[in-house]
Amino acid sequence: MTTSPPQSLTHFDAQGHAHMVDVGDKAATRRQAIASGRIEMLPATRALIASGSAKKGDVLGVARLAGIMAAKKTSELIPLCHPLALSHVAVSLGVVDAASAGFDGVSCTATVETTGPTGVEMEALTAVQVALLTVYDMCKAVDRGMTITDVKLLEKHGGKSGSFVNG
Repeated sequence: MTTSPPQSLTHFDAQGHAHMVDVGDKAATRRQAIASGRIEMLPATRALIASGSAKKGDVLGVARLAGIMAAKKTSELIPLCHPLALSHVAVSLGVVDAASAGFDGVSCTATVETTGPTGVEMEALTAVQVALLTVYDMCKAVDRGMTITDVKLLEKHGGKSGSFVNG
């Protein structure tokens, strides 16, 4: 949770109409964002993923690819995002259990980088959400009660506002 005072919303013009922010005069700098989230599930579902015996195949491998693809397609999903040439996308998923992490399920972290005039926070957040949605899709036949939770921006670096580290 941020403790900074609220600022004006940049995606609205003086008349209150939504618009794409003009980044044409901003310097191209190296930018990075890291986001994370998790999907909680029944212990048996977690065990199925960990064993690699889910009916639809390699759950974590497919989810990783889905997250990478989602980062690249963010501007097609989020109406006011700029299309960006991403230089790096890494999506990491891991099976965790209640004894080690306090929940049974899968954790996900996405790191996205570019050199450009605007940040990649939305791309990192989108990668995490779609990767976790893919886990849900591949396992819903055995566990419809899974919950995607705690999706958040962990860090962002670069640009005029510099670095942000969440908590």
